[in-house]
Amino acid sequence: MPGFDDLVAANRTYAETFDHGGFDGVARAGVAMVTCMDSRIDPLRMVGLQPGDAKIFRNPGGRVTPQALEALVLGVHLLNVQRILVIPHTRCAMASNTEPELRARVGESAGVDASWQRFGVVLDQRDALLQDVAAVRTHPLIGDRAEVGGFLYDVDTGLLEQVV
Repeated sequence: MPGFDDLVAANRTYAETFDHGGFDGVARAGVAMVTCMDSRIDPLRMVGLQPGDAKIFRNPGGRVTPQALEALVLGVHLLNVQRILVIPHTRCAMASNTEPELRARVGESAGVDASWQRFGVVLDQRDALLQDVAAVRTHPLIGDRAEVGGFLYDVDTGLLEQVV
């Protein structure tokens, strides 16, 4: 498909020096992250890690959803995860819009009614982060099997602030 030619060509170049083959897929640094899908976030580099060092789960807002918890349980029990970072970020669309605003914007872009779509906006990022960290820490299959920290990533400075 011609719409992907540039990406396929870039992949061919990438594969020429690819050196991660044969790796077993565990988190070599024992780290897992839940963070936002925002393209301003480079999860590995922002904490000094390399490919293969961490398991990364991304979603809008960097929330600990049931799917994120599922990934974290697997990471803790099967993939060497010993430390978990939950990392939302500043200037996040999920924390700076209301549910009706996002529905209206998406509906306008799509040209169809989007009033039924849930986006999971975050009314208070710090409170949501505290709740998300508590959900991981109290999960019966995670609990004290991993250290859990909550951080806020500043997309303008690149700095992490530990919140909890």
